[in-house]
Amino acid sequence: MGTDNLYWKRKNRSFDRRSGNRGTPPNSFLIVCEGEKTEPNYFKAFSRLISSVKVKVEGCGMNTLSLVKRAGEISHQARKTGENYDQVWCVFDKDNNPLNCFNAAFELAGKKNIKIAYSNEAFELWYLLHFHYFNTGISRDDYIKKLSVLLNSPYEKNSLEMYQALLDKQQTAIKNAEKLLQNYAPPNPGKDNPSTNVHLLVQELNKFLPKRL
Repeated sequence: MGTDNLYWKRKNRSFDRRSGNRGTPPNSFLIVCEGEKTEPNYFKAFSRLISSVKVKVEGCGMNTLSLVKRAGEISHQARKTGENYDQVWCVFDKDNNPLNCFNAAFELAGKKNIKIAYSNEAFELWYLLHFHYFNTGISRDDYIKKLSVLLNSPYEKNSLEMYQALLDKQQTAIKNAEKLLQNYAPPNPGKDNPSTNVHLLVQELNKFLPKRL
């Protein structure tokens, strides 16, 4: 077995199954995003809807390894003031980031008990999976073109409306993301294009949404 496969089999099994603490439900989330608008705007929709637990979302304008380090710093500073986050997540893309930095981010996150919601190649893959199963690696620009067609309007990267616009298709996206991950055995997120595990974070947050009548 190659060293890449062995690394991912040992270190990162958690991303292809449901995340979450066993037993006591978490009381708070810290979600630290690579982008300053796209991902934060999506996850802030959850924070506005969830009142039973705290959901703090930050867009840092950093990527991979730098983002994991920043999430650790934010969590550490919070503990110093008596505020503990039960789940800390980093949200970032493979995009053009070097593979060694991408892999190092997973390694550091494991040491710091930080969960990763990644997309290879771009976060827009998560949006695309709301419409249909998609297993062909394409560029970020192609994601945007496809989304514009599927949305029947130009896709706006920093839109505040994407969560609500896609909500009725969310379960489809979860199933498609799960199906996509099943293609990779053993998983290797840095090379598995396309792939995403954003649905794991979405499922964790969904546990705390008010039940719809």
